Amino acid sequence: MEGTVKVMRRLPILLATVVIAALSVAEGSQPSDQIISVGSHRLQIHREGKGVPAVVIDAGIGDQLDKLRPLQDRVARATQVITYNRAGYGQSEPGPLPRNGAREAEELKVLLKEGSVPGPYVLVGHSLGALNVMAFASKYPKDVAGLVLLDPPPLSFALGREYRDLGAMAERMTAEWQAIADSAAKSADVQDRARSAFFRMIASEHREMGETARLVDGISTFGHMPVIVIAAGKPNPALGARAEEFQRYWVEQSRALTGKSTRSRFRLAEQSSHHLYLDVPELVAESILSVVSGIRTK
Repeated sequence: MEGTVKVMRRLPILLATVVIAALSVAEGSQPSDQIISVGSHRLQIHREGKGVPAVVIDAGIGDQLDKLRPLQDRVARATQVITYNRAGYGQSEPGPLPRNGAREAEELKVLLKEGSVPGPYVLVGHSLGALNVMAFASKYPKDVAGLVLLDPPPLSFALGREYRDLGAMAERMTAEWQAIADSAAKSADVQDRARSAFFRMIASEHREMGETARLVDGISTFGHMPVIVIAAGKPNPALGARAEEFQRYWVEQSRALTGKSTRSRFRLAEQSSHHLYLDVPELVAESILSVVSGIRTK
């Protein structure tokens, strides 16, 4: 495992940095409020606060609901906030493959219905979660009152149109995660098998990111839906000499998403890393609550 961790740390892809920390949470996570069936498997959901519209937060790849708890606590002072673990994360059971945005949007729809969470929702997505919530909004527009997108992955990168050398590194990352899943699946140890399920799920999510990006890229408009896009301005040092260039590209790709709504705003957190909700929690919470407030006074 140590050799695998070293390989992960060498790969200059932002998404790689969260996985080992997330896995440690998975092995020691606290009991959830509810475990709810979405048909083929069950998902873990945690809710705080009261009021409408409900805010639903979808995390980035490898991140679990525990990591979102400080943000959830802040926003729950004003309204109901839902966090959940996607299939294979935390106490959520592994789900069917492939793990693309369309499937995960469908599962979230069922989870919210079975969990008796009334819509329409303000959906908040970080990184991969931002692609997922856009897929949800496209598929179920009547169930979405607003979107807050936290440093969404660049669509043209995920689609393989730009920075293909970094895309090849991302593919190697997927292969590493799949190899961990395959190896751990052969173990008789319960924790190893849980590790296998987790890495199988995130490997599929990573592999299917291009398909999820294609779905989002095909969305022509969210109409008049309020949309806030927040981009991180701090370059990823793992990218070395290309860090600042790639970050400028990432920011402009995030800014371009505001063209999908007539009621959109773009915000740049210049001193934040990719994990906006940890680095600038006040900005993220204020942005979410501004959407909530706008809906309430509409």
